[in-house]
Amino acid sequence: MEWLIPVLIIVAVVAVIAVYFWATYNSLVTLAVRVDEAWSDITVQLKRRADLIPNIIEAVKGYAAHERGVFENVTKARAETLSAGSPAEASAAENHMQQALRSIFAVAEAYPQLQASQNYLQLQSELVDTEDKIQASRRFYNGGVRELNTKIKVFPNNLFARQAGFTERDFFEVADGAAIAEPPRVQF
Repeated sequence: MEWLIPVLIIVAVVAVIAVYFWATYNSLVTLAVRVDEAWSDITVQLKRRADLIPNIIEAVKGYAAHERGVFENVTKARAETLSAGSPAEASAAENHMQQALRSIFAVAEAYPQLQASQNYLQLQSELVDTEDKIQASRRFYNGGVRELNTKIKVFPNNLFARQAGFTERDFFEVADGAAIAEPPRVQF
């Protein structure tokens, strides 16, 4: 009977450690899935914006056909956005897209009749709404990445998280934060 108490203590300690690892592993899986879901939300919004771009180009092209370079830059930025597969690639594509959108809106400002077009105004409104959704998705994604990265780095999780296959994720950061602090400016 003397050996029973130390065995029970050892079993209890092992059980507590096992429950801790089980709970921590499950929470890491949950956070990783949440980050994946948030990234999916970002790609959906980027795709939505990319689908609006050709319509905006066509609306502006009807009034400013001689602005070929602007349209080509917007088309390149759209393609880059659609092909981005990681947060780093998406960040670079986001910078190019913001610059391209600024240039197309600058062209549009030179044509008052375009500014009065109901179709163009609706497209601008949808684009502003989409930009807001992209920013919200980005904040949600970065919040999930922050939680996951923190959970991976804290002690004692850092002792086994990487061995269990969990790695830190990249934030969706944009090099020029001021460029995306607001949706593209729309003036009527």
